[in-house]
Amino acid sequence: MPNNDFTHLLQDLMRQVGISSFRALSRATGVSERQILRLRQGKIEQMRVDILLKLSQVLQIKLDELVATFLGMSSEGEIKKAKLEKEQHSALKINEQELLQEVANLKTEYERSQLALEQQREVLQQEFQQTSLQLLESLLLQWPTAAQKAQENPQLPAIKILPLVQKPLEKLLHGWGVEAIAPVGAELAYDPQWHQLMEGNSQPGDIVKVRYIGYRQGEKLLYRAKVSPI
Repeated sequence: MPNNDFTHLLQDLMRQVGISSFRALSRATGVSERQILRLRQGKIEQMRVDILLKLSQVLQIKLDELVATFLGMSSEGEIKKAKLEKEQHSALKINEQELLQEVANLKTEYERSQLALEQQREVLQQEFQQTSLQLLESLLLQWPTAAQKAQENPQLPAIKILPLVQKPLEKLLHGWGVEAIAPVGAELAYDPQWHQLMEGNSQPGDIVKVRYIGYRQGEKLLYRAKVSPI
């Protein structure tokens, strides 16, 4: 076999994986027949590493073994092999650098996202505080004056200052979708899901009296109403 003809070597490798022709090898690898001809002619040093990698995968032979096989054992072949190994090393180094850069980019994007979330959280918190202050506006503005007047006049009926507390609180709870389970003093059937006994024993359905109001938000229980048996 002439030194520059590796056709039989390639055919042997093709036979081992069930490929019968160079055209079939071209279809299986996506490598042009012109590149395959270069391999047959021993011009492997003129072929790109990615093409050799495709051939090695289909022929089921390691890349370094494929290179060694088609370079031969001559000193010229060793030089060509060293050259290809150098190219492979350079390609791997480039890929490693690209991977490190991609990791750095992902880290930067993650940090940017975290910063954006933190800023959004601060904005939402400020909006929540602002909304709450608006709902409690009348209480904030009028309660200190009412409290001062109550201190100056202990005989001032509490009923006069009660709306200053009650109305802003009701407005706030309504804005949040919070509602009372039952008003204080109400008599109703005992339901352990919504009521908490303060004393005695009661069975579900027994009539109890509400002592302390409870709250729920939609179907979510916030605080059970405290009740006593009648």
